[in-house]
Amino acid sequence: MLFDSSIRKELARSFGATLVVLATVVMTIMLVRTLGQASRGSVDPSDVLLVMGYTVLGQLSTILSLSLFVAVVSTLSRMYRDSEMVIWLGAGRGLMSALAPLLRFAWPVVLAVGALSLVVWPWANQQIDELKVRYEQRSDIDRIAPGEFQETAGGSRVFFIDKDTPDANVASKVFVATTAPDRETVTSAQSARLETQDGQRVALLSQGERLEILLNDQGLRVSEFAEYGTRVGTASVAERDAASIKTITTPALLASDAPVLRAELGWRLGLAFAVLNLIVLGLAVAVVQPRAAHSASLMFALLAFMAYYNLMNVGQSWVAAGRVGLVPMMLALHGGMLVLGLLVLTARHNNWSLRPLLTRRSSP
Repeated sequence: MLFDSSIRKELARSFGATLVVLATVVMTIMLVRTLGQASRGSVDPSDVLLVMGYTVLGQLSTILSLSLFVAVVSTLSRMYRDSEMVIWLGAGRGLMSALAPLLRFAWPVVLAVGALSLVVWPWANQQIDELKVRYEQRSDIDRIAPGEFQETAGGSRVFFIDKDTPDANVASKVFVATTAPDRETVTSAQSARLETQDGQRVALLSQGERLEILLNDQGLRVSEFAEYGTRVGTASVAERDAASIKTITTPALLASDAPVLRAELGWRLGLAFAVLNLIVLGLAVAVVQPRAAHSASLMFALLAFMAYYNLMNVGQSWVAAGRVGLVPMMLALHGGMLVLGLLVLTARHNNWSLRPLLTRRSSP
């Protein structure tokens, strides 16, 4: 009882501290990435924090898995380093006996990761896609703020309006820069107004000039105009594109036999299986050599976590390409990782070693 409570109490402190640190790092990275998307015109600047929140929520399953793995490795390494584990082993507590308190501590985390990967992950991605589509469905003119250079979502145009006017369809001192594969165009006008012609929104520029650079012919054209029209969008709202794979619900993935959807299902299920495998693996590899650095076990844990998740990505790509089925991939990857962890744990529990065998073979 004392053995179980001491391990679980130490795990709780380490898990909480690791979770706070990793969540802060991920939130900072996602904030920078979302701000970059907003600057490119893919996300509404007013929705930056909302998109960041949904993104972090979708990545929370990975954060919890890594936090639990780091907590297991760091806690057991500290117990080895301070000779606590030696005392428990000398009292008749084998290494296998530490697996039960680890699982009792980790089962809420396993359930949380399963819920996050199967339910919250597609929901969060769906919310992000809805925010992006809603913003992209707005026309180029609707996104322009007076006094600011604004790039369209496609990145092919840059608009600038000097100041706002009482009429929402009228602007003054307009600048438009357009990039095409064969030419670059810079258009400026004293004023502009929006009209709808044949179901399309057209910006009519008045009293301006147009500079056109032909990239293929290395030519230059300069023209002045009294009125010039350019299409900026459609009057009707465009239909939303088909939902991405990450936004499809888990029941829909279960009902489909498409390789791409089966690969996404395998990734979501694999996140929950990976938590259990990481607990066994962390117990099996958490050992501190007296002359090794204190951070050696932690670095090994991070490398093992990265390798495991990279293998999950490779397995997902193989299933999506039809090279292997979902069930064989799950058995080979997650089942193989579980067997490997249990073998290493059993060898350390029974003090099996290859050194006597190698010494016996090398002796004459």
